[in-house]
Amino acid sequence: MALPIYTMKKILSLFTFLLLSSGVFAQLQLYKRGLASFDKGQYDLAIKDLAKVNNIAESEKANLNYKIAEAYRLSNRWVEAIPYYEKAFEAKLLIPEAHFHYAFALKAAEKYDMALRELQQFIDSKSTIKAYNEKAYREVNTLKIIGELKKKQTDITFKNLSQLNTSGAEFSPAILGDELVFTASRKAKTYSNGLPYVGLYKARLARTMAEIGKPEKFSAAIFDEERNEGTPTFSPDGKTMIYARGNTGKRKDLSPDMDLYISRYVDGSGWTEPRYVSASDSASWDGSPAFSRDGKTIYFASNRPGGLGGIDLYRVNMDASGRFGNPVNLGKEVNTAGDEMFPYVSEDGRLFFASDGHPGLGKLDLFIAVRSAGKITVENMGAPYNSNMDDFGLVMSKKGDIFFSSNRAGGTGDDDIYYYEAPQKTEIAENKPMIPIATPDSLSKPTEIKTVRYYLAGTVYTKNANNENIPLDSVRIKILTTGQEEPMTEIVTRKDGKFGPINLQEDGDYIILGSKKNYLAKREDFSMNGRAIPQALLTKAITDTTFYTSLNLEEIALEKTFRVENIYYDLDKWDIRPDAAIELDKLVQVLVDNPTIKIELGSHTDSRATEIYNQRLSQRRAESAVNYIVSKGIDKARITAKGYGESELLIKNARTEDEHQTNRRTEFKIIEVE
Repeated sequence: MALPIYTMKKILSLFTFLLLSSGVFAQLQLYKRGLASFDKGQYDLAIKDLAKVNNIAESEKANLNYKIAEAYRLSNRWVEAIPYYEKAFEAKLLIPEAHFHYAFALKAAEKYDMALRELQQFIDSKSTIKAYNEKAYREVNTLKIIGELKKKQTDITFKNLSQLNTSGAEFSPAILGDELVFTASRKAKTYSNGLPYVGLYKARLARTMAEIGKPEKFSAAIFDEERNEGTPTFSPDGKTMIYARGNTGKRKDLSPDMDLYISRYVDGSGWTEPRYVSASDSASWDGSPAFSRDGKTIYFASNRPGGLGGIDLYRVNMDASGRFGNPVNLGKEVNTAGDEMFPYVSEDGRLFFASDGHPGLGKLDLFIAVRSAGKITVENMGAPYNSNMDDFGLVMSKKGDIFFSSNRAGGTGDDDIYYYEAPQKTEIAENKPMIPIATPDSLSKPTEIKTVRYYLAGTVYTKNANNENIPLDSVRIKILTTGQEEPMTEIVTRKDGKFGPINLQEDGDYIILGSKKNYLAKREDFSMNGRAIPQALLTKAITDTTFYTSLNLEEIALEKTFRVENIYYDLDKWDIRPDAAIELDKLVQVLVDNPTIKIELGSHTDSRATEIYNQRLSQRRAESAVNYIVSKGIDKARITAKGYGESELLIKNARTEDEHQTNRRTEFKIIEVE
């Protein structure tokens, strides 16, 4: 018997609903699995799953595309990240740092004008990430001279060492006698990110590169299937090797990251069991070591605390018995807020290294440090050493052959080794090979170091009844050098709210503190790091340049609420997270700068759990924050804890974790002015 038409329609509707529900559930599972892989650093797996998600709530589209972009970036595939950054911005992504990374992806694609605009947008967002700000300022100057950088050429040709390179990674070559030792991702086992462990391999050098020997493991005593090993350097006599060795990814490992290890060659038995280098910092990443020509100093890269930004170059002395002194940072002349890595000291004692912080064509570029009249200047080596991608790990044989690593276009896979084969010795004058670098041009070491005098000027504003900025006169401005209590100078704003100009040092870090009766005193950081103008842009012996800033003071009003940004708590907890401590320290500073005010610190929960539970939880959170502030020296009588529970939700019908976290906020309001 045939079913009635209306019954058939109901069955079809139910079937369609179940099918759609199943599809939505499958998409959600893909999304969650992709995010989990991303958090574990398994970027290929994350991309594989997240790229399949095409049916997701509008509120998650920005995060979806942002995570795909970041997975490409963090696996060093910057150009592939570009379309996903763009989709994330179209979906209203509100993460300023995304514009920072997007700018460098655009640079890798040689879209320099777009990169410049993105960096300026990032700078205008006034990010609190100091290292990013410095790098952004440096890169803005770099992009202004990119045309000149591209003109810097060396008349030699590099070839891909295709006899060794594979679809995996081959990088950081080193010369040991008649062997080329290099790092490669050829191990059978994979790390937690799904990529093969890297290890040390060697190939015998022949009369020509075309005759280079077949690669084999460097040493059975060094080789470990479950560790990353790489970036070796050898003492001048070839008897000592220092290299970087990572952990196995297992809990038993004492060090969570990469460290330096030392091994010695014993005639008849080979390389000894490697031992930990005492100059390493087990809590940090240490790698890419290099011996000085006399074998008494080790240069290496590290992200240990106290550096200038990302990864810095250090040096440490080593005595004849293998004991190490205290590592010393090479300083601001060499290191930047970016990464400086892969040092190499040539036969003639010159220091070469890779950096993404100095003005360069791509990501990591190759540089040479030149000392002149007691001052170190850093010079880009130009093309063809450098490209729009990563170029690093330069070394040179005694007969003048040059090797380096790059993931530039046209390679066989990931990082590849490139080489320049020097002419035979009979063709080299006095048998003293030198690394060919670009002939002098507008970017070479200047014959005369030009001088820049830097100044700071600014304007102080306040808001009127229409929430418009209006200049504020008679504001006392103190300029302090960071870390100093006594002001460097004190001035008062004029009728138009302006102050300055004030003379600044090229690499100084400053605090601008503005105060006026009946207004909340406020301070802003101002750093000169990264703002120095490159010599190539200077046309006069002395150039004056002024940087402009602004400060906005709020009028003190009782019961006015101020949001304390980023004071978040984990679900059902009230302890102070490290990220919350950073923000509470800012509130401590507000109370120090405004000694006449008393405040109420209010804590709010999300709407999950019962109303009574949330009320008690918020009170504990408020008291926890107050106790932290008091522990920093603030009089307890000046601050009151108040829990509001879920009574004042910002997002009434919160569904996502981000929305719930927005409701779990902290605020303060002024309740008394002495």
